[in-house]
Amino acid sequence: MSDVKYTSAPVEPPPRYETTAPLLTNFPTAKSSILRAPLPLDLPFLTSIRGRKIILASASPRRRQLLAQIGLSDLSIIPSTVPEAFPKTLSPFEYVLQTATQKAMTVYKAQINSPDGEPALVIAADTVVVSRGGQILEKPRSETDHIAMLKGLRDSVSHKVYTAVVVMAPLSSARDPGYAVESTVEETTVKFGKDVSDELILSYVRTREGADKAGGYGIQGIGAILVDRIEGSFDNVVGLPLKPTLALIEKVLQDDEDLVDEFAEAQDEE
Repeated sequence: MSDVKYTSAPVEPPPRYETTAPLLTNFPTAKSSILRAPLPLDLPFLTSIRGRKIILASASPRRRQLLAQIGLSDLSIIPSTVPEAFPKTLSPFEYVLQTATQKAMTVYKAQINSPDGEPALVIAADTVVVSRGGQILEKPRSETDHIAMLKGLRDSVSHKVYTAVVVMAPLSSARDPGYAVESTVEETTVKFGKDVSDELILSYVRTREGADKAGGYGIQGIGAILVDRIEGSFDNVVGLPLKPTLALIEKVLQDDEDLVDEFAEAQDEE
């Protein structure tokens, strides 16, 4: 395959599954019932920020879709424009954490004095695929590279996917540094099927679905045909582990409440 030239993605990109499912009013059932999207989670900390400015510091439609599943659908999409230049010699844990932190900090500082008001929340994430040998895999550079990458993942039996999530919120008090920040890094093991043939890999590569993805495949799309099983969170592989993200949102908002209470107590003592 060394003489095969890599061609650009088609003008019309493949479906991204990026929009929240609308009401299905014409779904054929015996009783012509109407299937509705679920109501948003009724949690006090989520309710407190609905209708306020929430920034997703990522252009990923997959992360936007995942956040919509917990009721955060009215998002401002403001990706970080700072190059991701951390050395690949860092451990995968440190690499994704530093990258996600940089994204969150950059967007937060740019938006804190925005004319349309400071954000109530900034959510950033970074995902990397790591080979069994510890190599952090980039997006494929060519069709030949793409094929070799997927063959390597298949032949190595398993690989890791790490996602770092960083959540920031401004503090109501004047306490330095003026914001609360919480973070986590999640790990999932992915195992490709041993029966994945070279022909199947080539066919998948030519769909171009994985051309813009680190590791060269999308588990939430056609790329699922390559995967035998996973150990850990599925949405972590997609790009945003929902349960830990929800916990970070609650904690970062609670941090603000705790500091306000501490500040009030200190004022009372004076």
